[in-house]
Amino acid sequence: MTPQPVDSSDLWAGLPTLQDPPGEDDTAPDVWEDPIPLTGRRERPPFPAHVFPAWLGEFVTAVAEETQTPVDLGGSVALAVLATAAGGRSVVHVRGNWREPTNLYTVVALPPGNRKSAVFSLLTDPLYEAEKQLKAAMKPVIVEAELTARLAKEAADKATTKAASADGDKRDEMVKTAIGLAQTADTLTVPAEPLLLADDCTPETVTSLIAEQGGRLSVMSDEGGIFDIIAGRYSGSPNMEVFLKGHAGGRLRVNRQTRREYVDAPALTMGLAVQPDVLVDMGKIKGGKGRGLLGRFLYSLPVSTVGERKVITDPVPEQTAATYAARVIDLTLSLADWTDPAVIQLTPEADAALIAYQRRVEPRLKERGGTLGHINDWAGKLVGATARMAALLHLAEHGGNGYAHPVTEATMNAAIELGEYYTAHALAVFDAMGADPVMARARSVLDALRDNQWEDVSRRDVFSVLSRSEVPAIADLEPALALLEDHGYLRSYQPERTGKRGRPPAPRLQAHPALRHGGRPRPQPLPHKPQNPQ
Repeated sequence: MTPQPVDSSDLWAGLPTLQDPPGEDDTAPDVWEDPIPLTGRRERPPFPAHVFPAWLGEFVTAVAEETQTPVDLGGSVALAVLATAAGGRSVVHVRGNWREPTNLYTVVALPPGNRKSAVFSLLTDPLYEAEKQLKAAMKPVIVEAELTARLAKEAADKATTKAASADGDKRDEMVKTAIGLAQTADTLTVPAEPLLLADDCTPETVTSLIAEQGGRLSVMSDEGGIFDIIAGRYSGSPNMEVFLKGHAGGRLRVNRQTRREYVDAPALTMGLAVQPDVLVDMGKIKGGKGRGLLGRFLYSLPVSTVGERKVITDPVPEQTAATYAARVIDLTLSLADWTDPAVIQLTPEADAALIAYQRRVEPRLKERGGTLGHINDWAGKLVGATARMAALLHLAEHGGNGYAHPVTEATMNAAIELGEYYTAHALAVFDAMGADPVMARARSVLDALRDNQWEDVSRRDVFSVLSRSEVPAIADLEPALALLEDHGYLRSYQPERTGKRGRPPAPRLQAHPALRHGGRPRPQPLPHKPQNPQ
């Protein structure tokens, strides 16, 4: 039952307590075991590279071996590479009117010295090669368009000059001709040079580039400067509009000095590798959580390999690297000319697997009692992200003609495994961001116990030293105390009655000795419980 925020001793009635088991020898001292760190139960599984098609999984694993980096880094960057190749040029039809674009936002957090740049270079090199080929193919078209536009403008200018000096009946006709030529010249546009990848750009630059590139762009970086830009560190105010709409595919308006444009379905991909501190700073971006920016990223927080790396490593096999490059380039080029995106369908079995996953996720989104309730802005997008990843795995398997084949159940299950991986890591990341109020309050209680050196304390005394803005009522404290008790920092017990009349005394708390003595917790005898605590 959820405790009500009332100021009454009845609040303690029915609370579970830890009392001596019946019949136990009271002379045997209880022992405190080492407490479990508050983040100690956030399991962060390794990246499941086996869910990738063989050519991709082999390359990601080989890169991890050569660079001695966690496979998580290469795996998440690989997903962003696939999204760069397919984003804006394909969508996955889930069911009914539900369609998901195939762009993704991924971010991996690793400390300095983890060779992030080397991994980025190996994974993204084929995209730069594809970009070069697209530029080479587009160059004659651009030259022809530039010449045509210039000639049209010159013809319009000449007609305008002649019309201005014309007399009589000829003037009206020549003005009409000049207007027609001017309108024709105005409709002629020169296509932009193809660009797949951008670095840490301002929101305004990203917006303009998306418009120029027909609705798609990818921001890939092994630094976290993009978050400083989004947060408005250089402009003075946060600007995240393009990053919100670029993920969801919402209509984007581009205002320029010369013209205004609309991008009907922008597809922005972001593949980033940052230091862990950057994730904490992300959580401080004004409006980042409320507007849903933080909920759009797939987070990876792998264990650093620094200190355990091999000195002599096996290089990426040449054939493995060549196959990877050829497949990425082929996928990128085969979808580059699509204006209406290729639609990828699901088999009934794949849809059934996604429905079953959706049913498992939904109860976890409850704000009260749901294991994902405190990050439901992120978890609410999980099933959609899983569908996107399924489409990308499908395209990685079948190439640019993947639209001719539906996504199989096996591919959907592989994407679901990726979804579970990113869920576990997102929980750890949002813990670091302080997104869980129960966890934040538990840490505040630990600080209070250390500062006051309490051995035995009432709930009300703990409550009295905490900030009312963080803990408005004693009832709000209970989940945090339960969490600390579950982790071994506290023990709750029921004091004995001092008389037969009146209400029973409220349960009290005993703190782990390490919180008073400092240092690394060790098993210690539990102090005798006071018989008549005041």
